[in-house]
Amino acid sequence: MIDTAFILGAGLGTRLRPLTERTPKPLLPIGGKPMICHAMDRLIKAGIKQFIINTHHCANAYAEVFPDGTYRGCPIKFVYEPILLDTGGGLKNIEPFWGTSTESIFVYNGDIFAMPDLSNLARVHTAGQSEVTLLLRSQGEPCNVRLGDSGSVLDMRGRLGRDDGKACLFTGIYIVHRNFLKTLEPGKVESVVEGFLRRIIARPDSIQGLLDDSGFWYDLGTVVDYERVKEAYSDVNF
Repeated sequence: MIDTAFILGAGLGTRLRPLTERTPKPLLPIGGKPMICHAMDRLIKAGIKQFIINTHHCANAYAEVFPDGTYRGCPIKFVYEPILLDTGGGLKNIEPFWGTSTESIFVYNGDIFAMPDLSNLARVHTAGQSEVTLLLRSQGEPCNVRLGDSGSVLDMRGRLGRDDGKACLFTGIYIVHRNFLKTLEPGKVESVVEGFLRRIIARPDSIQGLLDDSGFWYDLGTVVDYERVKEAYSDVNF
């Protein structure tokens, strides 16, 4: 059972300024509570019992939102990054806090607002032999992940020159086996996509994708995007 989730919460949120000048993007409210709490609710529903969140910009704001270091009874470990390590470096940086209770963990970008079926992703990852299982959607921008018929990810961002397979959107939600972290370098600032691409080259079936259009998915990249989604879902009971 996958019982741990890492939520990326260290970004600067530059595209959402001035809203993020004193607030990390994941703590911006939607539907009456911080955006990150919606993600945590979905993860708890999928069986998560503990969280790891990396911080950088306005790190103290997380302590104000979670003063006892828990959410709905689940403990939260905050890992401060003095220097932003990007998604790959951030993932490697939390390795010492992973624990031994599970071989795989959820990873969830803290700057998205989505309601997917995460239990399905966990089932597919657990049943397979991949190091990473990405949650993908068939529509949205950018559709720059190439998914093969067997479920293997063939390319990302066009870096490997593949134009076969189905073009998909990477949601920023995925599950990684601890073996994948061996391919990341401690302290190195890099996107996790670089790690994915290295593994695709070294072992083509190591990165799998699950195409799942359930629920909804938004990347709240601009103030206009945020206000639109906030207004649309302000009265929704999540």
